Amino acid sequence: MYNFASDYLEGAHPQVMEALNKTNFIQTVGYGEDQYCQKAKDKIKAILENENVDIHFLVGGTQTNMIMISSALKDYQAVIAVDSGHINVHETGAVEFTGHKILTKPHQDGKMIPEMIDEIMREHPDEHMVQPKMVYISQTTEYGTYYTLEELKGIYECCQQNNLYLFIDGARLGSALVLKDAPTLQEMALYSDVFYIGGTKMGALFGECLVIINDELKTDFRYHIKQKGAMLAKGRLLGVQFNALFENDLYLEIGKHENECADILRKGFKDKGYKMYIESPSNQIFPIVDQQTLEKINKNYITTYMFTIDDQHTCIRLVTSWATSKEICEQFIEEL
Repeated sequence: MYNFASDYLEGAHPQVMEALNKTNFIQTVGYGEDQYCQKAKDKIKAILENENVDIHFLVGGTQTNMIMISSALKDYQAVIAVDSGHINVHETGAVEFTGHKILTKPHQDGKMIPEMIDEIMREHPDEHMVQPKMVYISQTTEYGTYYTLEELKGIYECCQQNNLYLFIDGARLGSALVLKDAPTLQEMALYSDVFYIGGTKMGALFGECLVIINDELKTDFRYHIKQKGAMLAKGRLLGVQFNALFENDLYLEIGKHENECADILRKGFKDKGYKMYIESPSNQIFPIVDQQTLEKINKNYITTYMFTIDDQHTCIRLVTSWATSKEICEQFIEEL
């Protein structure tokens, strides 16, 4: 059976594995203070055209979100997200476990809009309630949609007007970066306070690259990493991988490839008369299928159940990755 459930089901991209193998017997200091992490930081700062950012490598997305949000907020402060946001649904209450409430509004095609932020601010006017202090969004979203540059500018402007930090979860960032009107890495560094560049879902064995732009969020951040058990002793493994991912535009090539594979699936479903629950141009697609079709799909493929539409129809999710072949996507559509 071929598994379309997610984009971290295989190991690592061959170029990442090659880089790990090449450096395997080289001794380095630990905890991310090695030459490979430094080289990766320098490379990413050059891409961002910003030498003033702080860069930290962490192991996974939940860990990165939890540590970043809890370090940025005071005890009485909260983070704003859409109801489908990863921190609200898929992280076992990790942010709330640190004592910070997540304030939500229903998503619009998976996305946050400035009006939602303004409404939450009006709903929390004084010290009898938690104080909103950060906005969390994902690029791409949980529904495969993405923020255009203009949309990001609008959210960032709203955050500045309301004295809020803007934090962007980039677990699937590569899938968005190659879309025509999406913000570039340089523009993300201009219109956010902190974001991370996903590795786990973008061809690495594991790892996320956190980029802190706002000076207020930088102080003693390594203490937060260590205290929460996230400081990897063999930190060089993260630096080696991000060096490889940002060599010769590999990161963008991975995003382009997985989107092209998803395009084959997307077009195939539509050509055969199936509707999409949501129009997503990235590596996640959300077709609505009848029960008979779903039973046939389940014989040879694994997909993710999203929710029931009605007695006869279900919304499922298919995700493509760096390792998905166009041939398997074409085969899927042929069988469909």
